[in-house]
Amino acid sequence: MSIEFKDRVAIVTGAGGGLGRQHALGLAARGARVLVNDLGGAVNGAGGSVTAAQSVVDEIRALGGQALANGASVTDAAAVQGMVQQAIDAWGRVDILVNNAGILRDKSFAKMDLADFRLVMEVHVMGAVHCTQAVWPHMVAQKYGRIVMTTSSSGLYGNFGQANYGAAKMALVGLMQTLSIEGLKHDIRVNCLAPTAATRMTEGLMPEDVLRALRPEAVVPAMLVLASQDAPNRTILCAGAGTFEAAHITLTPGLHLGVDAQTPERLAARLAEVAARSGETVPQSGGEQGANEVGKAFAHGARA
Repeated sequence: MSIEFKDRVAIVTGAGGGLGRQHALGLAARGARVLVNDLGGAVNGAGGSVTAAQSVVDEIRALGGQALANGASVTDAAAVQGMVQQAIDAWGRVDILVNNAGILRDKSFAKMDLADFRLVMEVHVMGAVHCTQAVWPHMVAQKYGRIVMTTSSSGLYGNFGQANYGAAKMALVGLMQTLSIEGLKHDIRVNCLAPTAATRMTEGLMPEDVLRALRPEAVVPAMLVLASQDAPNRTILCAGAGTFEAAHITLTPGLHLGVDAQTPERLAARLAEVAARSGETVPQSGGEQGANEVGKAFAHGARA
């Protein structure tokens, strides 16, 4: 079954280079009309120019595709609304949003300036919120939408020196979890992509042969699946070097220990059993945790 995007309109943020550029080219190669957004700033978010976005637009057009450039900062809610309106004015709809824009301000937590923490959260989290909220009413009206959040192994599993980046990337998973529930009745499917790719953010951090294996193009197939008509919903898809995995936030069966003065001691003594992963599940909503807890309490006679 071929994945194609004829008559679809996509917005890709942070698409002036690296992974975002490959996302834009990949969507365009399969027929999508692509609005290429990029502030044109440095890796740390400084500066800005629409030149990077226009360069990718020129590439797409040279290959026979349709594309528009946009230089809005995803941190500027009004500019983001204008970006979405640009796509609507040109093509009448928005079917796909790939929230890819991001910056790095790496430093160990003890040495990190709070301004750098806030800025990374603002770009990654609020940037995705601004873009998603701007496209949402259009997707609801047309009863169709595919939204890809870019998370990271740094958020899912942690990485030294990236407390701000990791917190932001895990926040996007939480955003995806709820939006995938709220959007389902409108056929708006929301997923997360956790890429491992060599971009200007990773220059100098890995050996050359590893960087070649982790070329950004190797991640694009995962994005295309998440952006496609037959996309899943609420999936955290990981990709790098042509390898693909799925990450899950799971819940162990747990133990009912009651609530009394000695509960902390019983919990400490049996914590390994509580954490045991045999029989773990992937809850489909937050309510399933509470249902499991109350169910076990009632099964034990709901004793205090």
